[in-house]
This record gives sequence, structure tokens and C-alpha cells, in this order.
Amino acid sequence: MSTDANKAIIRDFFDQVWNQGDEAAIDRFVAADAAGNDPDFGIGREGFKQQWRNWRAAFPDLHFEVEELVAEDDVVVSRWTLTGTHTGEFLGIAPTGRPIRVGGMSLDHLKDGLLVSGFDGWDNLGLRQQLGAIPEDPRH
Repeated sequence: MSTDANKAIIRDFFDQVWNQGDEAAIDRFVAADAAGNDPDFGIGREGFKQQWRNWRAAFPDLHFEVEELVAEDDVVVSRWTLTGTHTGEFLGIAPTGRPIRVGGMSLDHLKDGLLVSGFDGWDNLGLRQQLGAIPEDPRH
């Protein structure tokens, strides 16, 4: 597939799976045996679905704003900003009602139009600080 087609797949993935909250769309975008760098997401489509459900339950208004996409061959890198409101338990943290804003990037490999592997890097510490689970550095 062309790099433009692959970028469109990733943009649609964020929009349909995350922003629209369409769990059925996961089957259209994620390979059955997909792998990633985050062990919390497990292996494969079913592991992804379970973590997706956890995120959606904790942040029902979760939204990914894709800021930038770069593609080469079957690899797409996306820079994004995640926003939402913490209204459900997350990582053992009781609902706070606090808004979150977290930056991150994803490097995804595609094959035949499906995500087969991904590597995500995001501000996990900042998220926990925004939820009050970790104190902010008083020097900043």
C-alpha cells in the first residue's frame, strides 16, 4: 500500500477506534496476533480490546488529536495528544473528575492494511501527576 494509504489507515484507526469508541472497528484495524511494546496491552487483538475497554471506562470522552503523521513503506509514526476526563477507575486510581492532556507518539507497522505491531511512547508520569497519583515536582 502507498504511504498515503497507510497514513489514512492510522488516522482512521485513531478516529474510529478511540475517538468514536467503536470497539467493532478494532477487528478492522488490528491484526489477530498484533504485538506492541506495552505489556499491559497484552498480545493480539483480544489483549488490545481488553485494555481499550479499560481506557474507555476510565475516560469515556477520550480523544486523540493526531498532530502529525510520517510514513515510509509499511511504517507510520504518529504524534498525538490524548485528552479526556477521568470518571472511572484507572490503574487503581479512583475517579477524580480531572481533565487530562497527554502527549505521545506511536510507531506502527502495517501489513495488508492491518496494524501488526506498534511501539508507543507517551507521558505516563504526566498522566499520573494529572490524576494526583504522583505529586508534581515542586521545582517546576
